[in-house]
Amino acid sequence: MQKNIVPLNDLMRRTASFRNDLLAISSAFFESGRYVLGGGVEDFERQFAAYCGVPHCIGVGNGTDALEIALKSIGVEAGDKVALCANAAMYGTTAVLACGAIPVFVDTLATTATMCPEQLKENALASGPIKAILVTHLYGRLADIDAICEFAKENGIAVVEDCAQAHGAATPDGRRAGSFGDVASFSFYPTKNLGAYGDGGAVVSRNPDIAEKALRLRQYGWATKYRNVMLGGRNSRLDELQARFLLVMLPFLDEWNQKRRCIAARYSEEIKHPEITVPDAAGEDNVAHLCVVRSERRDALREHLTAHGIQTDIHYPIPDHRQPCHLGRFDHLSLPTTERDASIVLTLPCFPELTDIEINQVIQACNAF
Repeated sequence: MQKNIVPLNDLMRRTASFRNDLLAISSAFFESGRYVLGGGVEDFERQFAAYCGVPHCIGVGNGTDALEIALKSIGVEAGDKVALCANAAMYGTTAVLACGAIPVFVDTLATTATMCPEQLKENALASGPIKAILVTHLYGRLADIDAICEFAKENGIAVVEDCAQAHGAATPDGRRAGSFGDVASFSFYPTKNLGAYGDGGAVVSRNPDIAEKALRLRQYGWATKYRNVMLGGRNSRLDELQARFLLVMLPFLDEWNQKRRCIAARYSEEIKHPEITVPDAAGEDNVAHLCVVRSERRDALREHLTAHGIQTDIHYPIPDHRQPCHLGRFDHLSLPTTERDASIVLTLPCFPELTDIEINQVIQACNAF
């Protein structure tokens, strides 16, 4: 008998629980008469900054714009070099290239798939000065951010955090993603831990000068209306309606993160198969945006899970330095851990509304491989 399909994600389950709130918000929005950069954006910026533990938040159009604006706000210009990893589907690399900057790829840790501090120290400066380090907190787990920030401080390098998958991830002393570097970017794409009902993003910072630059860059580079004082600006504003939706959902973020951790913990504890490597159980530093396992027989495992009604995905199958858009520019570069992960990682369903029956189905199917 065909089992029920376990989705990789199901946004309609969350929508169902907020339907009345969303309808009320939409009605109030249309009656407000202020549809761009209104009170909803201002309230969300204030509350999200407080949540992250920083004084400044600037809402923007999407996560990739947030990355580009964050880089430009700390002075990244054409010809500058930016160190980053190559295992996150070109999002960071796209932002670096949009600035006219040069990506300097750093290999990852085999255990976490985040930037390897030792590889950063050994290789990043080999080709000359680095203007910034773009650190991605991948799959919901904080990178080794303290070690990276220490290296950056010693060498006069700015740190940009990519927090698109790590809303709420924190160290044991309570410091949250977005509060470590000079500036940080977030995405509110619908599937994120804090997701809107369309595109959205934010730049956050502890530094008022950086925040002021980001504020200008999101709207053409204006200092005042029609007075442009900065090159490289964009028309990238967080949508007022999306901001109001996010305001309603922000108070639930920690609860949803904990549910994700519990699902990931069950996978870590109960998937017992010699050909499937599960991650360590998620602590506070990991909000389990994605639950990624590894297998040398990844493609066969994926086919097996599909046959058992389990949706999966691969995050991510092509490293940035191997993307065809570069036309061979980085063919000389070898990133062994990054390249190996691309061939063995597989993402299992992990979202707060998964049922116990569905979680059991995933575990049983993995163990039956």
